[in-house]
Amino acid sequence: MGEEQTRIERDSMGEMAVPEEAMYGASTARAVENFQISNLRFPREFIWALGLIKKSAATTNAELGLLDSKLGEAISRASAEVQAGKLDSEFVVDIFQTGSGTSTNMNANEVIANRATQLLGGKTRVHPNDHVNLGQSSNDVIPTAMQLAALRLVREHLYNDLAVLQRALEEKSKEFWNVLKISRTHLQDATPIRLGQEFSGYARQVELGIERIRSCESRLGELPLGGTAVGTGINTHPEFARRTIANIARETGYALREAENHFEAQAARDVIVELSGALKTVAISLLKIANDIRFLASGPRLGYGELKLPATQPGSSIMPGKVNPVMAEMLMQVCAQVVGNDTAITFAASHGNFDLNVMMPVMTHNLLQSISILSTGAETFARRAVAGLEANREHCQAGIEHSLAMCTALAPLIGYDKAAEIAKVAHQSGRNVREVAREISGLDVPTLNKALDPLNQVGG
Repeated sequence: MGEEQTRIERDSMGEMAVPEEAMYGASTARAVENFQISNLRFPREFIWALGLIKKSAATTNAELGLLDSKLGEAISRASAEVQAGKLDSEFVVDIFQTGSGTSTNMNANEVIANRATQLLGGKTRVHPNDHVNLGQSSNDVIPTAMQLAALRLVREHLYNDLAVLQRALEEKSKEFWNVLKISRTHLQDATPIRLGQEFSGYARQVELGIERIRSCESRLGELPLGGTAVGTGINTHPEFARRTIANIARETGYALREAENHFEAQAARDVIVELSGALKTVAISLLKIANDIRFLASGPRLGYGELKLPATQPGSSIMPGKVNPVMAEMLMQVCAQVVGNDTAITFAASHGNFDLNVMMPVMTHNLLQSISILSTGAETFARRAVAGLEANREHCQAGIEHSLAMCTALAPLIGYDKAAEIAKVAHQSGRNVREVAREISGLDVPTLNKALDPLNQVGG
């Protein structure tokens, strides 16, 4: 293979060789050289947000007379291409870079500037700092893009996918409503419960998770844009932030406003910690649901065996016919990743030293990954696991008759100590509670049968 063709470009630090066909410039090439850390890059939603911000900023600056109208139009068109994903291959800077995300902001500025220059026929050079970044700083653009990308992902994907899981669990709750089984507390047999009641609890967990995330939206919509370097708004027009945010709000339909206090909005990233915490709570809910279903379907002959899993994947490379709870295990791993991401976000957010947080790129990566995998994980689990679940009705019923916890219903009639004696005798003799109670409870058969009827023990 021949050597890559390059061109020489300059930035404030001097000359840099840039790939001939690259749309980016010297600052980006320098970052690529300096930050060869991982293969992680900012995701599509973040690049979308950067393009949207730059497009809206160019419109505002042209309206305010700070930018020539032709330049403003070219920058807007180039930014729209970034927003639409047409130039994603040009965003080449590693996630592990300068903590403010300056390298990625400059990546966007250079790509947009060079593309805008092309759109102008190459006769007028569009400058990445003086024109594309006019009225902005990495320190307010990057946190603004974080919040817009998160809003887009939760509103357009996560809510919908969690709602799919919620509805699937609600449907199973109805389907399983007449299936009675033994509940478990402390991993030990407890009183009878409807399988549908357990599933109604799962559905409510997901519903509350959606509500928790929604409660973060108003704070996410409070954008740092306009604070520039440290929150003072140096080098930006007093109307810039209000107008630009209004442009973004009109296009997205999101409820957006300028930060009430730019110093808080840039020095701290508490809103990201809050959202990540809500995502972690959802992850814990989904982990509990997936794990419960995994255990309730265990066996199929020597486990709990109360649920039958749909067969989606061969379970073993050595044991023929084995069906494993692969979808539950997939979701559990998703949840583990989200919890880990939250820990990294929490740590990163603690490094808002004085007037700027300096771990924004890794926070961005982890937050957007958490939203994305929770979304796809929940929807996949709903479609490939929950929808195909069946109840092992006979096994559930047999478990009720065999459980010692049936003595609970006898306690109000014969006292706790007498009921405990029945449980002890039944356990030691291997018989069920009903048989022993007939002998030593002192209750007549109709009264005993009514007390031990599981339908009378499961509530409404």
